[in-house]
Amino acid sequence: MSAAARYSRPRFFPLGQWNQVPPAEVRDQLRHAFSRWGMPVNMRVDNGSPWGSKGEFPSELALWLIGLGIEMIWNTPRRPQENGVVERSQGTGNRWCEPQTCNSVAELQKRLERMDQLQREVYPYRDRLSRLAYFPGLANSGRTYSAESEANDWRWNRVTAHLSNYVSVRRVDGNGSVSIYNRGYYVGRAFHGQSIYVTYDPDTNEWVFSDASGCELRHKTASEISQERVMALNVTDRRK
Repeated sequence: MSAAARYSRPRFFPLGQWNQVPPAEVRDQLRHAFSRWGMPVNMRVDNGSPWGSKGEFPSELALWLIGLGIEMIWNTPRRPQENGVVERSQGTGNRWCEPQTCNSVAELQKRLERMDQLQREVYPYRDRLSRLAYFPGLANSGRTYSAESEANDWRWNRVTAHLSNYVSVRRVDGNGSVSIYNRGYYVGRAFHGQSIYVTYDPDTNEWVFSDASGCELRHKTASEISQERVMALNVTDRRK
């Protein structure tokens, strides 16, 4: 079962408005869930905001989770069946809670919490046992979390090591630049229209730009990649 499936819904977001929720608010709810249920070993997520990134490199929210030691598993784009348990759970919640009949968000939240409790602790799952009775580990992952301990548990080297695994393709624009986290990096006008490869060097905190043969073209300081920016969820330039 994915991490998302085992957590109650701590807050209701109206259908179609999820992409409008700021990453910081999502992180607040994750902290709430981790405090109650423990941190998961991994999280399976989709490619939409705030989990995915159009530029292939992980979003700042994903980098924050990676720093906590949580493995991120992204679904293949346009394949929701890879997270079928959660998709079915959402459908069950919609049928059981009938959000269209709720007079307020608070009322819907109360119904969702009651539904989660019934599904987890009461409704027979297997051998006449509830999910919680059959899988007692659902009560807590065993990986404790608290806001006070986060600074000690969070590791910057997990983030840099993860980023170093990426090889991203970029097409050089007319100005000789490519975009990373919505920031322009100059490679050279001579490479206009060409596809180049971008990697991250964790030892120097630099973006390395290479051609198809592996020949290094340039390297530039990855100014947006820092512990302070990740913790502030401010890696991507959203002004453009």
